[in-house]
Amino acid sequence: MLIELAKDGFKCIPQCLVDVYYDADKIGYYLADIIVDEKSIIEIKAAEGLSDAHETPLTNYLKATKIEVGLLLNFGKKPGFKRRVFSTEFKS
Repeated sequence: MLIELAKDGFKCIPQCLVDVYYDADKIGYYLADIIVDEKSIIEIKAAEGLSDAHETPLTNYLKATKIEVGLLLNFGKKPGFKRRVFSTEFKS
């Protein structure tokens, strides 16, 4: 996936550490599967199917960063994807 995105001109950072803040305090980090053009988070799964348990962390990642768009891709038994948007107007 990284190779194909790069061929199309996207700047991709795999296994990227992303700082997580509570108010102004850094409280930790998470490891994003892929950050694309510093605008999208791609989370990759290989599960039976996608569930709320897969979607919730992605939504939290979007809330904790300046990134607004997230994609959840499943390459498991039942392939699928979900797109999440969390607008910066709701972020402090």
